[in-house]
Amino acid sequence: MAFSLFSYFFKRVVENMAASFKDRYRRNKETLEWYDALAMAVAVIALVFTFGVRIVKVDGHSMDPTLSNGERILINLLKKPDYDDIVVVDGYTEYGRPLVKRVIGKGGDTIDIDFTAGIVYRNGEALDEPYTAEPTYLYESVDFPITVPDGCLFLMGDNRNNSTDSRDTRVGCVDERDIMGAAVLRVLPFGKIGAAQ
Repeated sequence: MAFSLFSYFFKRVVENMAASFKDRYRRNKETLEWYDALAMAVAVIALVFTFGVRIVKVDGHSMDPTLSNGERILINLLKKPDYDDIVVVDGYTEYGRPLVKRVIGKGGDTIDIDFTAGIVYRNGEALDEPYTAEPTYLYESVDFPITVPDGCLFLMGDNRNNSTDSRDTRVGCVDERDIMGAAVLRVLPFGKIGAAQ
């Protein structure tokens, strides 16, 4: 009788320990699965930010009124720049700093500017530029008309009379390989989140 009572208690203790281990294993497994999912999410975000998108700070007032000093924009590193896209130029240009500008001309285009009337022409056609702060009156050091070399872009800031851009020989026509990416979204400040156009 004593042996069967001992056997009964021993069996109950073993069952309770087994249940406890199973419960602990299940909780640990759930925790490990959660950590695994978190690690995967961090890896995906790191890959996206390394090879797909990046956040860049706007420095200066050359893109007013479209983008203001200190705002943050999300750029697509894989998009091929097109007309009117806002792009970020890497800091490896002769000018020496990253630039945020708008694509006005691509390889083979002829750009001309009537500084008296403030009108920009691409291949003989006046551009409709509702995004500019004011007409283009500021002349820099590049002589017009200019034909954009193949593989290059002619870039201008939206604040035309307060912008160092392709009109300045320090910047000139920018090699497409120096373009970090095209702006797709304003992310900061939060009150102005939206498309960067």
